[in-house]
Amino acid sequence: MLETLVCHPSELSDRDTEAWSGFQAASPFFESPLLGPAFAKAVGDVRADAAVAIYRRDGRPVAFLPHHRRPWGFARPIGAPFSDYHAVIGAPDDPISAVEALRGARLAAFRFGGLIDPALRFAGAVASTDVGYRVVAHGEAEAARVLAGLGRNGIRNQRRYRRKLERLGPLRIVANPDRSAFEALLEWKRDQIRRTGMQDFLAADWVRTLLGRLFDAREGSFQGLALGLYAGERLVCGHFGVRQGGVYHPWIGANDPAFRGYSAGFIHQWMAIEAMPSLGLRVYDLGPGAGHWKARFANDLTTIAAGLAIAGGWRAPPVLAAFPVIGRVRRRLDQISATQLTFSGRLKGVAEALGGYGRRLQSRNGATGASPGRPAGARASPTGRKPRPPPSVTKPSAFAIACMSARCSPRRASPISSIAIRASGWASSPWARTSPTGIPGAAAKLKG
Repeated sequence: MLETLVCHPSELSDRDTEAWSGFQAASPFFESPLLGPAFAKAVGDVRADAAVAIYRRDGRPVAFLPHHRRPWGFARPIGAPFSDYHAVIGAPDDPISAVEALRGARLAAFRFGGLIDPALRFAGAVASTDVGYRVVAHGEAEAARVLAGLGRNGIRNQRRYRRKLERLGPLRIVANPDRSAFEALLEWKRDQIRRTGMQDFLAADWVRTLLGRLFDAREGSFQGLALGLYAGERLVCGHFGVRQGGVYHPWIGANDPAFRGYSAGFIHQWMAIEAMPSLGLRVYDLGPGAGHWKARFANDLTTIAAGLAIAGGWRAPPVLAAFPVIGRVRRRLDQISATQLTFSGRLKGVAEALGGYGRRLQSRNGATGASPGRPAGARASPTGRKPRPPPSVTKPSAFAIACMSARCSPRRASPISSIAIRASGWASSPWARTSPTGIPGAAAKLKG
C-alpha cells in the first residue's frame, strides 16, 4: 500500500534525505543538482510554500516529488523558474503513477515544463517536448574533442575572437570570483532583461536571497559556482549556477555591456569547457532553450516534457493548442506567478510584461542583441553556420515519448536530425499542430 507524507524540505529526516540521494546517485537521469534534496532544502530556506511529497511502501521511501504548493491544490516544480529540470525522483520499477502521486500529495494539478520522466509516469499529460543541452567531458582529451566538434569555422572564429579580447589583457577563467563580480553578473543580466523586455526573474527578494546564499556556500558537494572570464583584471563575462559533485548547471549568463561586440560569451564557453577537468567537472549542463547556440557546444541531449498533470475533473479546451499566442501568454503569466509571491508584485509583473511587448518583438527579430536564453555576448552564429529552422511536424512522433527515457548525442548525428522533437515548444511553435502525445491542448486528464 502506498503511503504519502507531505512536509517542508527542512523537515526531511536523515533517512529520507539519504534515500533521496540514493535514488539520485543510482540513475544518470537524476544527476542534475536541481533534482537532489540539497536544492530542495536551499529553496525551502527562502520559501514557506516549498514542499516535498514522500511516497512510501511498507515504510520504505520509494519516490519523492519536490514542489511548491499553491492555492486550490495547484503545484509547480520546486524552485521555479530556476527548476529547468524536475521529476518524481525514485525507483524506476516502482508502479506509482502520476495520478497516484498527485492524489497522495493532495494535489489537484501539477504544471511541469522541464520534466525528466524515465518511467513515463506523466506520459498522458505531456503537451510538448524539448531537450536540454549538455557538455559531457571526462578529462582533457574529451573536452578537446568537444571543442574540435565545432569544426574549422568555429575554431577559426574562436582564435579571432580571442585575439580581439586579448588586447584588453591575458584571458583566464576564474571560479568563484569575489562578491562584487557576482553582483555585477546579476546586474548585467537584469540590464539584458530590460533591453529585451523579458520577465525580470531576478527582481523578487527570495530570488536574490537564494542566489546570494548559494554563492556564499563553500562546503559540501552542493554549492553555487560562478565562472568569470577575465581580460587582464577586468571581468567581461560569466556564468552562475549550482554544482553537485562533477555536474554543473548554470542559470545566469551575462557579459559587460561595454563588450557586447567582443563575442565574450563564445570565448567564455570555450574556455570554460577547456577548464572543466581542472574544476572537477564532467558535465556542463546548459539546460533547455536557445538551441541554435547551445547545440554547437553540446555533445549530449536530455529530453524533457512540458504539460499539466491533473488528478481528475477538468480537461483543457483544444483551443489552447490551436493558437500559439495563448501559450505564450499563459507561460508569461506562469513565470510572473512563480517569481512574484504577492498580489502587488504580480500586478507589477503584468504591467512590465505589457510595457516590454515591443522590445520582445524586436528581440525575436534579432534587433536587440542576444536572447535572454543565449549565453552572454553570443552572436547569431559564432561558428559561421546559419541556424536551422525547427523541422516541420504535423504528426506526433513515437520518438517524442520514447526519448523521455533516453539521451541522444548530437556529435554522433546532426543536432537537428538526431532528434525530431527539437523544436522549442511545440504548442508555441507555428510549425506545430498537435502535441507529441496526439492530445490537443495543454493538459490531459490522467487515468489512474
